[in-house]
Amino acid sequence: MKADNKIAEQIKEISDTLPCGVTLIAVSKYHPVEAIIQAYEAGQKEFGESKAQDLVKKHECLPDDIKWHFIGHLQTNKLKMVLPYVSLVQSVDSFRLLEAINAWGEANNKVLSVLLEPHVAAEDTKQGFSPDELSDIFVKASAGQFPCVRFKGIMGMATFTDDESVIRADFAALREIYDGARSVFFTDS
Repeated sequence: MKADNKIAEQIKEISDTLPCGVTLIAVSKYHPVEAIIQAYEAGQKEFGESKAQDLVKKHECLPDDIKWHFIGHLQTNKLKMVLPYVSLVQSVDSFRLLEAINAWGEANNKVLSVLLEPHVAAEDTKQGFSPDELSDIFVKASAGQFPCVRFKGIMGMATFTDDESVIRADFAALREIYDGARSVFFTDS
């Protein structure tokens, strides 16, 4: 197998296993533009970056129809760099960040899609919202406090452990949060 075809073959192999309605987001961080182009030419159109500067550089030299996701911890001082280019901000993990994204959207007449990050891991080093903070966000969003934010769902980071029961419990907690809010809060479009 030629190295040039390896990325295309991997994209096809993964895409063929995905259920209907599931979208593959290729994490392009640390990968050169040439590798992203190979994936793009193989049909991959959505990519995730976790560094603002890298996202901007790649956006400038890659096709305009790529949908970019910001997948890392987003600092409020990087919003102006990231928000013009992304279709989804994953891991919104603080009320301050959520308010800043909404304010940027209002100032730039843009509605931004986000995933909220609940804190479910046993580690204090992980970020995210407590259940009470999420409830507060849901109430405020229902009252129209975030007109420039489209809540698409949640994402979470499980505890870093080899204990599968702990990991399963973390993801079960995420599922419970999502199911509790899905029908009245998260949008599909």
